[in-house]
Amino acid sequence: MPQFSFLEQLMQERRALSVSELTAQVKILVERQFQEVWVEGEVSNFRRHSSGHWYFTLKDEGAMLRCASFRMQNRLIRFTPEDGLTVRAHGRISLYEARGEYQLLVEYLEPVGVGALQVAFEQMKSRLASEGLFDLERKRALPLLPRCIGVVTSPTGAAIRDILRVIKRRNEGVSVKIAPARVQGEGAGSEIAGAIALLNRCEEVDVIIVGRGGGSTEDLWAFNEEAVARAIFESRAPVVSAVGHETDFTIADFVADLRASTPSAAAEIVSIARDEIQAQLRGLNEAMEGAVRYRLLQLQSDLSEVSSSRAFNEVPARIQAGSQRLDSAIYSLENAFRRAVKLKRARHEKVALRLRDSDVRRGLIERRGALALLSERLKSAGRARVESGGEKLSVQAVRLDALSPLAVLGRGYAIAFDSEGRIVKRAADVSRGSRLRVRLGEGEVECIAE
Repeated sequence: MPQFSFLEQLMQERRALSVSELTAQVKILVERQFQEVWVEGEVSNFRRHSSGHWYFTLKDEGAMLRCASFRMQNRLIRFTPEDGLTVRAHGRISLYEARGEYQLLVEYLEPVGVGALQVAFEQMKSRLASEGLFDLERKRALPLLPRCIGVVTSPTGAAIRDILRVIKRRNEGVSVKIAPARVQGEGAGSEIAGAIALLNRCEEVDVIIVGRGGGSTEDLWAFNEEAVARAIFESRAPVVSAVGHETDFTIADFVADLRASTPSAAAEIVSIARDEIQAQLRGLNEAMEGAVRYRLLQLQSDLSEVSSSRAFNEVPARIQAGSQRLDSAIYSLENAFRRAVKLKRARHEKVALRLRDSDVRRGLIERRGALALLSERLKSAGRARVESGGEKLSVQAVRLDALSPLAVLGRGYAIAFDSEGRIVKRAADVSRGSRLRVRLGEGEVECIAE
């Protein structure tokens, strides 16, 4: 039986096909012919549907090709296409019957000239940085003396053994809580994020180490996933990222409060050794003792300067001068009183002689009464003047006594003099065996320096 092509059969039958029938038959031919193709072009009009599907166009200088990548396929693609990015797409050609357009159903996508993982890394880094996840202002200081350290890593890897060995060597009193998680492969990022959240629900955990040993970019990719970055960002406890070796960088390193070059280095950072704590305490104690000794020496020096001041020598002179002024005031008051009394008596006698022969006894009696009153007032004024002067003298004497070095010595202080009568201000000025004279509040003591 002869074989006829589709067009020959169509001509032989000469029957009109519906649009749907023709499109379905064309679809079968196209999909059978282009089951697996590679296409290179520039991405344009990229959009992500709410269903998770991707739709975009690949173009070059002469043509355009519509592309679709469904959610189940694009979840395996490490980066997100962007307009203007040249890519190499792998998939199959199909026909979208509703519009009669053929399209490439993309199953794999890779950028041209740069690795897909690197593109995905830069995309993720740029987006999270714009949201503030890398800001230095939000990074927290690690606790000085953590009581409990949380660790997120593989329970069977070398990283956990290194961390536990370092912590045990530096401080056995620190407890460790391990939240096991896969650190590479599909779903590892979700497990790491869940382990971080689990440790944050433990109130006793003070700091968390998240990490693993070295590996390829593909091996470390779980620590570049957005779920891990956001779990670190939302962590209650400070997080130390220790992924790979010193030259390896991941998104987790940028979000964490501190990056350590290796898991062992992270353990060194978070677990301070007991001998280091004791050394710091000794240093603080010595610094405090030195500060106290220096302050005491300053006070002793100030006391010596004050005690050797001329004010202490002037105090007795001032007291003597005040006493002399008081004696002079009392003497002046007594002389004034005597002169007033003498003057009044002279006047009285003069009046008495003048009126001796006159019948003025009554007037004389009145005059005598007035004279007696005046005399009494004069005496009262004299006594008041003397008492006022005495009170002022007492006030001055109290003030002078407060300035007296003898009063200072009476409160328990002492002044040391060397053999030549000079005041000793510093212990360094006294040699062993020197004779000293120490003046106290009452009396003096001679002694020999040991």
